[in-house]
Amino acid sequence: MTCTQYTQGHNNVFLQPYNTPFESIPFNEIRITDYTEALDKGLEQQRQYIDKIAAQTEAPTFANTIEALEKGTEILDRVTAVLFNLTEAATCDQLDEIANRYSPILSEASNKVFQNKALFERVKTVYQQEKDKLTGDKRKLLEDTYLTFIRSGANLNEQDKAAFSALCSQLSTETLTFGQHVLKETNAYQLHLTQEQDVAGLPATALAAAQTKASEKGLEGWVFDLSMPSYLPFMQYAQNRELRKTLYMAYNQKGNQGGDNDNNQLVKDIVNHRLALAKLMNCEDYGSYKLQRNMAQNNEGVYRLLDQLREVYYPKALQEKQQITAYAQKLENDSLFELKPWDWAYYTEKYKEETYHFSDELLRPYFELNRVIDGVYWLATELYGVSFKENHDIQKYHPDVKVYEVYDENQQYLGLLYADFFPRSNKRGGAWMTEFRQQYRRDGKQIHPHVSIVMNFTPSTPDAPSLLTFDEVLTLLHEFGHALHGLLSDVTYASQSGTNVPRDFVELPSQLMENFATETHFLRHVAHHYQTDEVIPDSLVDALKTSRTYLAAYACIRQLSFGYIDMAWHTLKEPFDGSVEQFERTVCQKTAFFQPTAGVCMSTQFSHLFAGGYAAGYYGYKWAEVLDADAFAVFRAHGGISREIGNRFRNCILRKGGSEHPAHLYKSFKGSEPTIDALLKRDGIQGR
Repeated sequence: MTCTQYTQGHNNVFLQPYNTPFESIPFNEIRITDYTEALDKGLEQQRQYIDKIAAQTEAPTFANTIEALEKGTEILDRVTAVLFNLTEAATCDQLDEIANRYSPILSEASNKVFQNKALFERVKTVYQQEKDKLTGDKRKLLEDTYLTFIRSGANLNEQDKAAFSALCSQLSTETLTFGQHVLKETNAYQLHLTQEQDVAGLPATALAAAQTKASEKGLEGWVFDLSMPSYLPFMQYAQNRELRKTLYMAYNQKGNQGGDNDNNQLVKDIVNHRLALAKLMNCEDYGSYKLQRNMAQNNEGVYRLLDQLREVYYPKALQEKQQITAYAQKLENDSLFELKPWDWAYYTEKYKEETYHFSDELLRPYFELNRVIDGVYWLATELYGVSFKENHDIQKYHPDVKVYEVYDENQQYLGLLYADFFPRSNKRGGAWMTEFRQQYRRDGKQIHPHVSIVMNFTPSTPDAPSLLTFDEVLTLLHEFGHALHGLLSDVTYASQSGTNVPRDFVELPSQLMENFATETHFLRHVAHHYQTDEVIPDSLVDALKTSRTYLAAYACIRQLSFGYIDMAWHTLKEPFDGSVEQFERTVCQKTAFFQPTAGVCMSTQFSHLFAGGYAAGYYGYKWAEVLDADAFAVFRAHGGISREIGNRFRNCILRKGGSEHPAHLYKSFKGSEPTIDALLKRDGIQGR
C-alpha cells in the first residue's frame, strides 16, 4: 500500500490538496517514489516562500512577517505527516531509508529558515515595535516566533550557525536510528515454548494469543515476544521463575547487547551533541536550554518536584516492597527467598488477587475492546458533547485501523480520528497520539484536524474477541485525552494548535481522562461481560476502586527514577564517554528497590528521551499528574462526570491549545494554583 513502487502515469498525491472525503489522506494511492519527489518539491516551495518574505520591500509587520511564517509549507506538511507517522506505525525498509536520508536535510532546511539574517531582522523589528501593542494569541505567536529564532541560533555568528546546523542534522539522524534499533531489537526476539509445564499458571487468554503467534510462524506450542500484550501476562502469571527471568532480561537489555542494534554509542553521541548545542546557545547544559519555555522553567524547578515527591513517596514504597517480599517468602515457605525484578509482577498480582479478590484476568472479560471504545466515546459525549461516527470508506494505512468522523454537540464536523489498536512487526511498541493534520484557520476557512491514536493491545484470538486489561483501558483513555486536545482545538494558528504546548503541560488532558476509569457510571456503561452481557458486579467495582492505591508509591518512585535518568543525562556539563549502564546505575541508587542486574539498562531503549521529544522533559508526566489530580478534584466536587465542568475544561484548556501560557489556562479553569494535596490523597499517601 504505502511501500509499493511507482507506476507509469501515476500522479503524486502529495503535490496537491487531497480530493477525498474530508480531505483525508489517500493512503491507497501513495507510491514509494511519491515521498522523495514531494520532499524535494516541498523543500523548494519552502525555500522560495521564505526568500520571498525576507526580500520584500514593505516594512515588516505582524501580518507580512509573523503570520506569513505560518504558511508556505503545504507540501512538506502533507508528506512529512505521513512519512514520519508511518515509520512509527507501519514502516518498511524503504520508508526507513527515506526517513534516514531526509531527516538531516529537513533539519538543515529548518535551521536555514531560523538563521536567515534578513528574515530575523524583520522578525526582530516586529517584536520590538509591536510586542507591547498586541494581545492574546497574536502576542503569544510573536513572542514564540521571536524566541524560536533566538533558540535556533539567529544571533550566532556564521561559524556557530554552521556548527548549530550540523549538530541538529546529526541529532535528527541519531534519534531516528535509535528508535529503529529499538524496534528491530524488539522484533528479533521470541520465546518459543512447547512443554505444558513451561506455561503453567498462564491464563487462557495469554495462551491463546501465544498459540496464535506460534501458528502464524508455523510452529507448535506457544510463542511469546516483547510486545506488552505478550510480555506482561507472562511476567504476571508464569510459574516458571527461570523463564520469567529469561523474558525479563530480553525485555530490559534492548539496545544493550552489542551487534548492529546496540544503542550505547548512540546514547553518548546524542547527549554529547545536545550538550554541544546547548553550549553554543550559552547554556551550561541541555536541560538549561530545553526548559526555558516549560512550566518548570529550569533544572532546579524539575529537581524540586522530583525530590519533593521522592521524599513523600519513597518511605511508603519501601514498605510496599517489604510487604510483597514477606508475602513471597510466605508463599514459597522460605524466609530467605530473595525477591528479584522478574518476580515483582508475579507476586504483586498474586497479592492483589488474595487481598482485593480480583485480578486482571477476572476483569478482562468485562472489557471487550469494541465495548470499551463505545464507552470512551460515550464519556466524551457526556463531558464535552462530542460524538463519533465510524466511516468505513475513508482510506487507511492498515486494515486494522478504524476511522471516525467527529462532531460537536450541534452536529458540526470537527475532524477525523484514526485509531490503531494492535501490535505488528512493523510498528513500534507503546502507545501514542499523533496528527496527520492540525487544526487552524486560514483565509476565513476552518482547517479540521486529523488525529491518530496508536496502541498495542491484546488482539483477538479464534476463541475470543480482543479483551483488555484494566491497564489497557487506562491507556486508551490516556491517548484519547491527547486526541481530544487535538480534535477540540479552536485556534487561528497551526503552531498553537492542540498539543503544541510546553512538554510539562501536554500530559494534563490525557492523564485527566484516566481518572474516569473508576467512576461507577463509566464502569456501568462500559464493563459488560463479553459472553453474557452481564454488567460488572458491584463487588468487582468496589474491589477495583479500593485497589487503586495498591503499590501507588512504588509506581511513583519508578516514574521518578525515569525522570532522574532523563535529568542526569541532560544536566551533564562535560561530554560523556563512560559506561552508559554504570552511569544509569549510579543515578538510580536513590530510587532503586533491587540490586542492579548486569546487562539491564533503561537508557539504551528509552525512546521517549533518545528518539522522541521528552529529553529534559520526562518529569512532565509527574508534573501533569499533580495537575490532573488537582483538576479532577474539581470534577469530583461536581459529581465526577459533569458536563458543566467538562465544558469549563474544554473552553479553558482544550480549545486554547498553546495560544496562552499554560499557567494562565490552568488558573482560568481551577481558579487557583495547583497543589500536590489532591495527588497525595488519591494515592493514599495522605488521608482521603
